Amino acid sequence: MNRVFINGNNLTIEDVVNVCRNNYEVIITEEAIINVKKSRELVDKLVDEGKISYGITTGFGRFSDVAISREDSKLLQENLIISHSCGVGNPLSEDTVRAIMLLRVNNLAKGYSGIRLETLQTLVDMINKGVHPIIPEKGSLGASGDLAPLSHMVLTMIGEGEAIYKGERMPSKWAMEKSGISIMDSLSSKEGLALINGTQVMTSIGLLATYDAMNLLKTADIAYCLTMEALNGITCAMDERVHKVRPHQGQINTAKNILDILKGSEMTSKQGEIRVQDAYSLRCTPQIHGASKDAIEYVMNKINIEINSVTDNPIIFANEEEIISGGNFHGQPIALSFDFLGIALSEIANISERRLEKLVNPALNHGLPAFLVNHGGLNSGFMIVQYSAASLVSENKVLAHPASVDSIPSSANQEDHVSMGTIAARKARDIMENARKVIAMEILSAAQAIDLRGKKSLGIGTEAAYSVVREHTSFVDKDRIMYIDINTIEDVIKKNLLVEAVENALEKELLLN
Repeated sequence: MNRVFINGNNLTIEDVVNVCRNNYEVIITEEAIINVKKSRELVDKLVDEGKISYGITTGFGRFSDVAISREDSKLLQENLIISHSCGVGNPLSEDTVRAIMLLRVNNLAKGYSGIRLETLQTLVDMINKGVHPIIPEKGSLGASGDLAPLSHMVLTMIGEGEAIYKGERMPSKWAMEKSGISIMDSLSSKEGLALINGTQVMTSIGLLATYDAMNLLKTADIAYCLTMEALNGITCAMDERVHKVRPHQGQINTAKNILDILKGSEMTSKQGEIRVQDAYSLRCTPQIHGASKDAIEYVMNKINIEINSVTDNPIIFANEEEIISGGNFHGQPIALSFDFLGIALSEIANISERRLEKLVNPALNHGLPAFLVNHGGLNSGFMIVQYSAASLVSENKVLAHPASVDSIPSSANQEDHVSMGTIAARKARDIMENARKVIAMEILSAAQAIDLRGKKSLGIGTEAAYSVVREHTSFVDKDRIMYIDINTIEDVIKKNLLVEAVENALEKELLLN
């Protein structure tokens, strides 16, 4: 069985994807077990001695100055979960919920939270046996952690709330019983706070959006190359000398990738052969795609830091026997990153829609039929495909407004600045999904235009991509229901079939040479 070993320090984005989408088993390392037990011993000692420590022997937020007796410390933790379960909206997807649980496990496994080992193991068992709490997607301010949504995760651990098990939604108690996982009788001192004080909801949503965005950017290059074939685009603008004198790495990589994909094409052109210059949507794609790739690289670096960080409060330093109340639960580093991700993806959709418009508009498409269909007037062809793309791009412009510039004080102004990072992550996810649909529309339109142009030999990569498109959709000779084709190509993108086909073709060419 494929496994991911958790010690709190070495989790990767690929590990998270493997656990939440490919059902890899999660194993806690011996190193982590030692660290978890050590920090728990300090919590028990503080409770026994009656020392004042935030969230352990005091209330929360504005109630941090209210002392809690040893007898009430367990009730305090249970009340925390019950009262904080205020999430609303649609449930998060199962892969997102699995990612949330995994990231929380990795955080707790570092040994700075004071949780009991058996509590941590319950969460691991839920991942491995497929018990997925119903976690509403809205209700987090992104500071003091993702309190409301994470509380819904913990509800299932104590047999409250709802969960999905083997595709069926049911009371959490049933899901735990059916899976053979023991419901926790109670949460001990500090445990409720340890389970919900962190940035794992925003990070999980944004991590999966970022992973999908990496594949989408590769697909966007392929979509562009198909459009270049259809419009007899000028490849001179991709010359490496042009990009080396402005050495942004994403730009350089994109220009090279385009030339590799288009190598051998008989449909593209050189400057002066057909026209002197292309419009910016063709000529400036390396600069635009490249900038978004650089932005996503930045976001990935922030995610890699965050998923292996301690975002709990207070933080337990067992070796020094000290507990410090800080602010690592604040989502600002991730909030800014996911706003940046949303902007970067919005631009990918923007330029894709402009290329789509260039394909369908008879004033711009260099001799192709209006709206890429024969017998125009009787047939509307790809007219409304562009409408739909324009709608999605416009929606993205609204969604791209940064969430992280907003803050609403909470908890009687004790928590007087919040990140709105979970909103930023959800917006980035939605923009990514819209962008994927727009790129699917461009790919469909480019393949249609290639056929109408009179298909000649395409580039090594574009031939492979075109073949995949035509395996799944046919030439539009007369009007038909277009959403079916759009959804089909979007599914091809989700499965990464275009990227795999192009990569295989380029690798084969490299081996032959």
